[in-house]
Amino acid sequence: MAGVPIWSARLCSALLIIFFGCSEARSFGIDYENDTFVLDGKPFRYVSGSIHYSRVPNQYWKDRLTKMFAAGLNAIQVYIPWNIHEPFQGQFDFSGQQDVVAFLRLTHSIGLYVILRPGPYICAEWEFGGFPAWLLKGNNDIQLRSSDPRYIKAVDQWFDVLLSEIAPLLYVNGGPIISVQVENEYGSYFACDYDYLRFLRQKMIDILGNDVVLFTTDGDGVGYLRCGTLEGLYTTIDFGITYDPAQNFNVQRKWEPRGPLVNSEFYTGWLDHWGESHSHTDAAAFAKSLDLLLAYGANVNMYMFEGGTNFGFWNGAEYPPFKAIPTSYDYDAPLSEAGDITEKYIAIRQVICKYYPPPPIPIPPSTPKFAYGKITMNLVSTIPDYLEKYTPGGPIKSKYPINMEEIDHYYGFVMYRHILKDNVSWPTTLDIMGVRDRGYVMINQIPFGIIEREKNTTVNIKGVIGDYLDILVENQGRINYGDNMNDNRKGLITNVTHNGDALTDWLIYPLLENITLVQSFNLKHSYPRQNGLLSTPALYTGQLVVPKKAPHPMDTYFDMSLWTKGQVWMNNFNLGRYWPAAGPQIRLYIPKPVLNQGVNTVVMLELESSPCMHDTNCFVTFMDQPLINGTVHTSVGHHHGKLSHHGYLPSV
Repeated sequence: MAGVPIWSARLCSALLIIFFGCSEARSFGIDYENDTFVLDGKPFRYVSGSIHYSRVPNQYWKDRLTKMFAAGLNAIQVYIPWNIHEPFQGQFDFSGQQDVVAFLRLTHSIGLYVILRPGPYICAEWEFGGFPAWLLKGNNDIQLRSSDPRYIKAVDQWFDVLLSEIAPLLYVNGGPIISVQVENEYGSYFACDYDYLRFLRQKMIDILGNDVVLFTTDGDGVGYLRCGTLEGLYTTIDFGITYDPAQNFNVQRKWEPRGPLVNSEFYTGWLDHWGESHSHTDAAAFAKSLDLLLAYGANVNMYMFEGGTNFGFWNGAEYPPFKAIPTSYDYDAPLSEAGDITEKYIAIRQVICKYYPPPPIPIPPSTPKFAYGKITMNLVSTIPDYLEKYTPGGPIKSKYPINMEEIDHYYGFVMYRHILKDNVSWPTTLDIMGVRDRGYVMINQIPFGIIEREKNTTVNIKGVIGDYLDILVENQGRINYGDNMNDNRKGLITNVTHNGDALTDWLIYPLLENITLVQSFNLKHSYPRQNGLLSTPALYTGQLVVPKKAPHPMDTYFDMSLWTKGQVWMNNFNLGRYWPAAGPQIRLYIPKPVLNQGVNTVVMLELESSPCMHDTNCFVTFMDQPLINGTVHTSVGHHHGKLSHHGYLPSV
């Protein structure tokens, strides 16, 4: 590229707009004759990195963006997850952590351009690929990512709101957004509905105008681009480490004979799954490949540059087979989950500095971490003990089980209760084919086994008339990619059968998504019942005391190595899921903004087996180092279910 530093032009441009306003027309477009983007009439190339504002605490947005700028990037790429902004149909949220406008303005003030990917589908290993789960309510046969009128109506209303928010932030209007993606890797989806793509293209033109670069992204294979591209949209591709850029870009050239070469997702690492080893991409190999791409003249976006965290219930899942994404979305990115500088970051910066002058700021330091040590955990209650407290709206009565979407309970946990109408002798098989995704079967709080989606769907039970048959179901995250996204209902989606007969008359308890909102934990309780390796799902609480002086609080890590599987909250903030019994993630990241000086309250929902059955082990530990590459146990899900299926007489 020409000799003007990539940071210099855009920084001066940003400062001029901030302090003096837009004195002349701004433009961003494509020069097909010279195979380049043009910014205000001059050749332009971006070296970009992906960051998801939904995965980074808003108090840390500036820290992460500044580090990206200091790496030599001149742009960021960002997805907009529909489901965090419209959690219920017609109810929009652009405040606090959801304030995407503030995020984009902050990006602009730092001197970075924005490549925007508003969806409506984003994938991103995010819950339901960014779709709100209410799309499924009452629409058992809805066809997502198509011209289905029900889907189009919802997208139309969402884009009316979203695109109106971002239009003032387009580069031509004085903002940082230089290009906008239409859909997302649509060529990987079975629908191949060009009318749907035309609708999205026209919707964006109607609200954003004709002078914004609209583009698509697909894999670097002819089969992907056949259905992923459309006239009027610039075709880009994505691929990982390569040693022959010409071969990869030959595919783009079949659709775009002239114009800039673009890799919209140059993979710095890869995603993880529970029960599989942590993904790792060699820093030197990645840097060498980046060097080749830049030498070839390509525009590059590195996915991810900062991975972040799937706080709460926001992780996605892949299928088939069903594999949930862990809480950490570290991605082996140049900036770690906690925003720390890595070897890969330094290697990338060195490559960029071969082509452009060093950035005008030094590399910011990593955020400090602190090991706060052990705290004791205490039993609050089992889940069956206080169902009414954990479901303040009370149960829903139904002849047959109802999925979570139909009761407006989209995330977390739901308890299905049936009161036995007959004596059930041992061993009697209960068949629960339609569990989405993992269920804990109990009779009067005694655990009888775990059922799993498409793995272990039967369990042996025994009981007498009047006993409570409880099935606590965990929604482990909706499928975010592939042809099965329409099959994303959660809870129990089919009948529960006993000796071939469907059980009727159910009480359905949607547990609070933030179970820590229960007003009092001073409850009388029974102790969890044990059966083999399992114990009754239960809540535990403890207090972390943080020094009341600077520099505290600091980032820390929640070590779960003695626990099995569950969910954890800190000061009412949902840190996410833990599952050290599966791995590879053993410790959860706790960012500084979640903590207070003084007393901090921890609440844990342990689903399977608590170390508190042995008093000396009833604790958790706060560490100053992550552990996301721990030992994996691929058979953990089968183990409990197999024991339950073959059966052993519970101790009552």
